[in-house]
Amino acid sequence: MSSKRILIIDDEENMLHMLKTILSKEGYEIITAGNGIEGLEKIETNLFDTILCDLRMPEMDGLSFLKTVKVKNIDSTIIMMSAYGTIDLAVEAMKHGAYDYISKPFKPDEIILTLKKSEERERLRKENILLKKEINKEFGLENIITKNDKMLQIFETIHKISDYDTSVLILGESGTGKELVAKAIHYNSKRSGKPFVAINCGAIPENLLESELFGYVKGAFTDANQNKKGLFEEANGGTLLLDEIGELPSNLQVKLLRALQEGEVRKVGDTKQIKLDVRIIAATSKNLGQEVRNDSFREDLFYRLNVIQIDLPPLRERREDIPLLINHFLNRYNEKHHLKAKNISSAALNILVEYDWQGNIRELENAIERAVILSEGSRIEVSALPPDIRKLKAPREQEVVNDEYSIKRIHLIMEEQLIKKALDKTKGNRTQAARLLEISHPSLLSKMKEFRLR
Repeated sequence: MSSKRILIIDDEENMLHMLKTILSKEGYEIITAGNGIEGLEKIETNLFDTILCDLRMPEMDGLSFLKTVKVKNIDSTIIMMSAYGTIDLAVEAMKHGAYDYISKPFKPDEIILTLKKSEERERLRKENILLKKEINKEFGLENIITKNDKMLQIFETIHKISDYDTSVLILGESGTGKELVAKAIHYNSKRSGKPFVAINCGAIPENLLESELFGYVKGAFTDANQNKKGLFEEANGGTLLLDEIGELPSNLQVKLLRALQEGEVRKVGDTKQIKLDVRIIAATSKNLGQEVRNDSFREDLFYRLNVIQIDLPPLRERREDIPLLINHFLNRYNEKHHLKAKNISSAALNILVEYDWQGNIRELENAIERAVILSEGSRIEVSALPPDIRKLKAPREQEVVNDEYSIKRIHLIMEEQLIKKALDKTKGNRTQAARLLEISHPSLLSKMKEFRLR
């Protein structure tokens, strides 16, 4: 039985009585009002899921009531009731925010069905709001795990550029999180409510790539049986990520440049242009500047894309983040696979911190998921690491005697060891050591004080 509360507003006593009888039997809590003014008084002191309101009433009619309610930002779903002669007025009411209308006289099943439809619509609306909140949360900057100074500077850049429609070029090795940064830009921008669409320019055959990007019209080629939207059109109002832009064939580079310059695209086989509003973010693991010098990438397109450039450091240049990422992936895959490998031995951690991670964060994530699945108990040992990584022996001076430390404690130990290593390498030069560690000089001094290092 439903416990939803409904306000019924009608100047006919018989209609109020009939609706109250029908809907009470369906489990609704019913409150009634004889006109619009009385209805406004009721909503001042009560919350209603749905309001059923007649259009023709004395003192304040349904349309005036509706306009007043909308000014007050009342979140109830409003369904108007009208006689056959007032359909035009009912349509006018829907233009002012009413969800639906039902014509009098009506059968009990009609009003019940209309209510159920409105409830389903409201459920979907709330789910959509929650989903958007979850997406925004997932791709918020707070979910990019780092304490690296260069990455924190990138966060500042994202905050500054998100709301501007300028093109962004993200550079970085495979697995460094280029798409995650692109999503962070989109979901922190005014376009966050619109689509984020991504395409890997190197993963689609050249003969299909143009129709994927720009769409096609029926009859454009043999299998074109109907019109098809391209990804530019799908992303209208939002953001299009052109991943691995360095793989884009030269003939499509010309067409992409024209689309960026004109803000419009032409479908394959069409004769007219479509005006679109799309923000472009491009990403690549290639050195585009070198590609331009090699005549493999158009110089004018490069400068069109490279308005704001973001360079993501490889994981081996942000080793202080490795323990943080390990802890994050441990939690994720323990929960996903319902396992209990919640700690990692110091020997295994040392190996992971020292490893060069050519596949970057993606490779680390895969290694941790594998280790979580293969671990026998609650702690990941060296034996659970992938063979290629296991070959790397951690330096003896970095081994921790007590294997019972928590992730947090081992993280501190690794920080201390990395700082000692940097100071040794720079012969005590703290400025050079800070640069090597990629942290600020004040941060290094603070850490040295914390670990009582001289």
